[in-house]
Amino acid sequence: MKSGFVALIGRPNVGKSTLMNHLIGQKIAITSEKAQTTRSQIRTVYTDARGQIVFEDTPGMTRAKNKLGRFMVDVAEKTIEEADVLLWIVDATEYIGAAETEIAEKLKKNHRPLVLVVNKTDKVKDRKALAESIEKYQSFARPKELVAVSALRSENLELLLDTLYQLLPEGPMFYDEDTVTEEPMRDIAAELIREQALRLLRDEVPHGIAVTVERMKEREDGIIDLDANIVCERESHKGMIIGRGGQMLKRIGTGARIAIEELTEAKVNLKLWVKVRKEWRDNDTQLKSFGYDMRSLRK
Repeated sequence: MKSGFVALIGRPNVGKSTLMNHLIGQKIAITSEKAQTTRSQIRTVYTDARGQIVFEDTPGMTRAKNKLGRFMVDVAEKTIEEADVLLWIVDATEYIGAAETEIAEKLKKNHRPLVLVVNKTDKVKDRKALAESIEKYQSFARPKELVAVSALRSENLELLLDTLYQLLPEGPMFYDEDTVTEEPMRDIAAELIREQALRLLRDEVPHGIAVTVERMKEREDGIIDLDANIVCERESHKGMIIGRGGQMLKRIGTGARIAIEELTEAKVNLKLWVKVRKEWRDNDTQLKSFGYDMRSLRK
């Protein structure tokens, strides 16, 4: 049996969460085209006859602009330190710039096996340019292995799993074979609500949003009652989230309810409220209340 922890790292929006969701065959991590979608480590489990891979999705590696950003950077760096194998995901359609160079420099200091995953190959029409990009990544990252994939289309994912099993050490299963994630359902539900906000709201609003689930209880008839708060930083943002006549909040709630029902396979009665917590991303007490505890990363 092979087993171990695999850290997914890379810039924002390169497809880390999409890749992890498709590898395990179930949506656990939320996705969107906006940066800072993933804010903390999300752990999922893939098990088959060969062994068990524990994937650890991390926030996109970028420069911190506030205490929440610092938390996200620390999460990524701590995950790198503790993983057995590093999975560096890059976007085949993007220019190789300073951000990739900085990540490569950090990874060079780490002695764990590095797999370079070139994602979104389905969007590249110029195969020669793709080959040149891959060659450049190989030259300055010097990965142990390289796999080109399309996470969205699930192309070459079996090859990627084969590669990871070859690099992982022999060891026991860390989780029961039926386990897909250790994330609490309340946390997943909160993230699915935030995902809808990310997709529907203007660019300046989503970065200042947090979601807390105040109540999640299943009735005797199987219906789940779920009460949640969408927290923002400004009164003006609160108005945008609610929308004219409450229409935006209704759209967010409808999309989130459908996603939660698909995951839980149960009917969900979702109620949403919007609250303002000014500058919460730079407030230690507020960050901790939303699950972003800096002290927990230093243990």
